[in-house]
Amino acid sequence: MIGDGRVTVDGQVVRRFGARVDPTKQIIHVDGKRLPTMPDLVYLAINKPIGVVSTMSDPDGRPSLADYVADRTERLFHVGRLDTETEGLILLTNDGELANRLTHPSYGVQKKYWAKVPGKIERDLGRRLKKGIELEDGIAKADSFTIVQEHGQQALVEIVLHEGRKHIVRRMLEETGHPVIDLARIEFGPVKLGRLKPGTVRALTVKEVGDLYAAVGL
Repeated sequence: MIGDGRVTVDGQVVRRFGARVDPTKQIIHVDGKRLPTMPDLVYLAINKPIGVVSTMSDPDGRPSLADYVADRTERLFHVGRLDTETEGLILLTNDGELANRLTHPSYGVQKKYWAKVPGKIERDLGRRLKKGIELEDGIAKADSFTIVQEHGQQALVEIVLHEGRKHIVRRMLEETGHPVIDLARIEFGPVKLGRLKPGTVRALTVKEVGDLYAAVGL
């Protein structure tokens, strides 16, 4: 990879084999993707169950994200939120700069949701959602909308957004006459929920972390 010019350190292509770098101070990219090199930085994915609040503590004593990483000593931030009745993918990290960029609307990191709603789905629903739905705090637009399956009086739909206003998916669908029955976030940027069971945590792969860096220009 070095011979092919695919490795950069602090923005400069590395040509010399055996070049030494300080991973705590220098930034390494391979094929344009940044490598996580700080040994004390942690990147985790959790499938938040229904009934758990999306915070690292709760003054009312409700189950929180902290309950699932109680064995860790790092001070972790949760990246984004899901309401208590929504399950799905939340990222946890102690990389403050990455966490801030992932949640800042200017970077437009997309989130994908699956929602169970009452059917039948009218043909123009996707067009309406992408054009924009008028809510009390302004217009909300979907980046994409797909019907995953329809069965009797219910449908499973997929909606992708890049903003994170409170209850945004539920409010958009309810406004169109399809109040959400069940809701789950299945992707956050390049990270997929996959087969991760509710209440379980996994470490992100080096590729996933690199893809997250790339998504926010780090």
